[in-house]
Amino acid sequence: MNQYLDVNPEVAQAIAEGKPVVALESTIISHGMPYPQNVETALQVEQIVRDNGAVPATIAILGGRLKAGLTKEEIEYLGKAGQKVTKASRRDLSVLVAKGADGATTVTTTMMIAHMAGIKIFATGGIGGVHRGAETTMDISADLEELGQTDVMVVCAGAKAILDLPLTLEYLETHGVPVLGYGTKELPAFYTRNSGLEVDYQVDTPEELAKILKTQHAMGLKSGVLVANPIPEEFSMDADRINAVIDQAIAEAKTQGIHGKETTPFLLAKVKEITGGDSLDANIQLVFNNAKLAAQTAVAYCKL
Repeated sequence: MNQYLDVNPEVAQAIAEGKPVVALESTIISHGMPYPQNVETALQVEQIVRDNGAVPATIAILGGRLKAGLTKEEIEYLGKAGQKVTKASRRDLSVLVAKGADGATTVTTTMMIAHMAGIKIFATGGIGGVHRGAETTMDISADLEELGQTDVMVVCAGAKAILDLPLTLEYLETHGVPVLGYGTKELPAFYTRNSGLEVDYQVDTPEELAKILKTQHAMGLKSGVLVANPIPEEFSMDADRINAVIDQAIAEAKTQGIHGKETTPFLLAKVKEITGGDSLDANIQLVFNNAKLAAQTAVAYCKL
């Protein structure tokens, strides 16, 4: 066990007994929405995981400790601290731990800490990817690199729609990451169910997902597995509307000189502002949907 890792007792017991566990990220708490909605949403996501038969393990860095499984009080702390907490990617981990500081985990660091703890399945909203214009800026999320080297299954609603989706798929292919469409052969585009891009394979049940993950582990393959689970139909946004909003947000980011790890929070906040909060509502619903599928897959995995 990593000397800097603290595994919540309930989570540790579940892992030791071969029971289903689902990892959850904490950036959505600190940077995704305002308090107290962020805390309420995080606790709802944990409850959905429990309702579907698995143990939730929300992940963060607190006081320089890598935490796999937070208490309600720790989630409340992160929610109140908000953006004062560092948005922690791979490059930040050793510094935050050495300084005894706090960090909210992205997809990258949630995968890393989940893997350290022995958690095989992780539910999030959307992964990062290749940003638009990356051919000149080289702005590519560390999430993609992590998916190429850490064998955790990530259940998401596709890559965030603010990204260059065709290049994101190309990057994943180059790194040997299987991209599975849940009930679809088309890559969902976060706020919408369709992108016009084809995924590698369509998978239709949690049992199929579990079998693929089990086989991945049995073969000793080291990459992650990406599950693209479309947002439920009733919460999907109009593609033309959301794409126009994203274009406007990207133009504003360029004008203001926003770049690097500040780009995604800025764009998501701007999209929320322009849509009058509709995008945040959609974001919350797709996270709920992903938590449910991840828990069902974890349950099926433990039966194999």
